[in-house]
Amino acid sequence: MYFCGVIDRFKLNINKKFKKFRTQKLLLAISGGLDSRVLLHLFSQCKLDFGVAHCNFGLRGEESDADAKFVEEICIKNRIPFEIKKFETKAHSQKHKISTQMAARELRYSWFEELLENKNYDKIVTAHHLDDQLETFMINTGRGSGLSGLIGIPENTSTVARPMLPFTRKEILEYAQAENLVWREDTSNTSDIYLRNALRNQVVTKWKAYEPNLLSNFGDTLSYIKQSLQALDVVVNQWEEQHFIHKGAHIHIDLKALKKLTPQEYYLHALFSTYGFHLNDLKDLLKAQSGKHLQSSSYRLLVNRGEWILAEHNFLPIAEISWDLTKPLDHPIKLEVSSLFINNNSCVALDQSLLILPLKLRKFQEGDYFYPTGMQGKKKLSKYFKDEKYSQIEKENQWLLCSENSIVWVIGKRADRRYTTKPTDNNCLIIKVK
Repeated sequence: MYFCGVIDRFKLNINKKFKKFRTQKLLLAISGGLDSRVLLHLFSQCKLDFGVAHCNFGLRGEESDADAKFVEEICIKNRIPFEIKKFETKAHSQKHKISTQMAARELRYSWFEELLENKNYDKIVTAHHLDDQLETFMINTGRGSGLSGLIGIPENTSTVARPMLPFTRKEILEYAQAENLVWREDTSNTSDIYLRNALRNQVVTKWKAYEPNLLSNFGDTLSYIKQSLQALDVVVNQWEEQHFIHKGAHIHIDLKALKKLTPQEYYLHALFSTYGFHLNDLKDLLKAQSGKHLQSSSYRLLVNRGEWILAEHNFLPIAEISWDLTKPLDHPIKLEVSSLFINNNSCVALDQSLLILPLKLRKFQEGDYFYPTGMQGKKKLSKYFKDEKYSQIEKENQWLLCSENSIVWVIGKRADRRYTTKPTDNNCLIIKVK
């Protein structure tokens, strides 16, 4: 019979793409509707270890409460552990000034993640299917999406799995009917107030009438797009491995190499979108002078003498740290008092009688100056940075060791000759970077 094909294909899909299901504790997102009801039945048939989570968004009054009751009764009857939570969805929507759909999504996945952590579940499982993929494809096409957006709903991420994506809504319905399953109908699905519903009810239904093999052909199209993206990813990753040069905590990218890329817009998006940068800003930065930069929520991208420097953004800068020398310093930089002098930039020999404790660690301040070893007179620190070809990010990350307000050591670079002494002197204090 037809429904036997569904269960066999589902088991095959589990064995092929979701092998870890056999040893994991899974959390099924069950609304009580057709799709999730079939998901629940298929998991029971496969004898997997799972529990159920149901969100009552309270958007349809008694109907929403009845859905929750329906899911509860099924779980009790079949001895399935379950969690049900009622949300103040409209209040959340108004408070955060977002759509009701977005509010429901935020509330749902936030709660799911809490359950993963607190109830020791390994992964959330949803009942998304191929029709959902087609609708998502159409929505993303209308938004001007790239290839990754056209692929649509991911089948398996670190927290969410969707093992029913290969199945059509028609297959799911026929399976439910053959198994005499009972489910709840969401009356809001018939309303075209939401774009997804309008596409489903007004566009896809008519499209299927003209093209009976629509979903099968669409599945092939998705497969071709994924293969194309995989091939492109190989090319992009090879370029990144060759041109993203890691220097300490920063990444340096040659501007000439970036400008030669074709098609430039595709590469810029592929290389930097994961860091939170937008294409138009990146295009502008290609033409910007040295010193200009972009800032995303977590990263900075700086133009510096023929290259871009990519670095994590420091949200919590440390203004000043005191160090009394009684024990090694581990944060924000590792320093220690040593009995052995090493003649390189990681070590400095200071005249302890000239120092006022505790010593201080801080960053550059406008007007800073010092008397660099090996040079005549004093020098503004800003001029020293310029001569040493510091980037803006390097300036911001440079720590200074100070005695009161005087710079003693540009750590790891150059000491102030007023405070240095011979390593063999009685008053010598040797400090080195660990």
